[in-house]
Amino acid sequence: MDTFLDHPVSGPGVWNGQQMRQRQDWIVQLSSSDIAEIDQALTQVTASKKALFDITATDFRLPTLAPRLHKVREEIETGRGFALIRGLPIERYTIDQSRTLFWGIASQIGLAEGQDKAGNLMHQVTDTGKSVQGSDSTRGFETNNELQFHNDGGDAFMLLCIRAAQSGGTSKLMSVGALFNEMLRRRPDLARVAQEPFHFDSRAQNPADLKIQSVPILTWYAGRLNALHKRRYIETAQRFPEVPRLTPQQLEVLDLIDEICADPAWHLSFDMQPGDMQFASNFSILHSRTEYQDFPEVDRRRLLLRIWMTLPQGRPLPQVYASTREFGQTWQRRQKAGAAELA
Repeated sequence: MDTFLDHPVSGPGVWNGQQMRQRQDWIVQLSSSDIAEIDQALTQVTASKKALFDITATDFRLPTLAPRLHKVREEIETGRGFALIRGLPIERYTIDQSRTLFWGIASQIGLAEGQDKAGNLMHQVTDTGKSVQGSDSTRGFETNNELQFHNDGGDAFMLLCIRAAQSGGTSKLMSVGALFNEMLRRRPDLARVAQEPFHFDSRAQNPADLKIQSVPILTWYAGRLNALHKRRYIETAQRFPEVPRLTPQQLEVLDLIDEICADPAWHLSFDMQPGDMQFASNFSILHSRTEYQDFPEVDRRRLLLRIWMTLPQGRPLPQVYASTREFGQTWQRRQKAGAAELA
């Protein structure tokens, strides 16, 4: 960590919900020619018989769409921090075809990273009937519970909506820069505490077998503000006797983050439609989802696909992220890339 950040941040990644609701530039609408290009790439890569996770951007050729996807990548890293691609006719594809085209599109943006200790590169986000409470390893995406504002792993996450819920499941996005600025305005003392270590439950998913990760919620490094936040896992870490009890000020930090993020004036909310693809930075954006209710039929239940990824030319990352399950793989890629440049 460089130093504690004690002044407001600025730039295109600092926005509030009221501002974003007046704009539509964060929605990329696919055209009929875009869809035809995706279909052609899907046909060609399927005919090649190549294993899903061996498919590269070169295999999944999108001559005119790829440059627009690269602009989405730039927006995630240096712009507002998120985008929504809309218009994919998902109903025409099988689940396997959806996985293939999702992977192919993702390959144009970055490199997929493992999302758990087993190294799985693509997760299905659906209600499995499990519960986080009473389990050492169940994670929020495996339930239909409300997910408090948090972030995932890698530089960015991608979601593809295959089926929406019967009701609920609304997506919410919050600018980390705007959150910090408001914390600093209201409680500069708590903005400082948020930059000190908190103890996170790794949910038995840390590759180094660490039960606990001690990381600040907010970290100022190399001129960029970064976040790692999961209130639920900060709270479940309290079950370990070796973890210090949360201090009154730390609880105030968590409550203040919740209060700001929950205000519709600050966050942007929208419902993902089948075929929507959501992209967002894991450093400059926190995301949330409301509780949802499924259709009774199994084949109609809410289903999304998720990929975590490292972006080329992504931001430098602090040492404190090196042993985390969320950012460790991306940190290691940065180190290897730096070493290769010096060789």
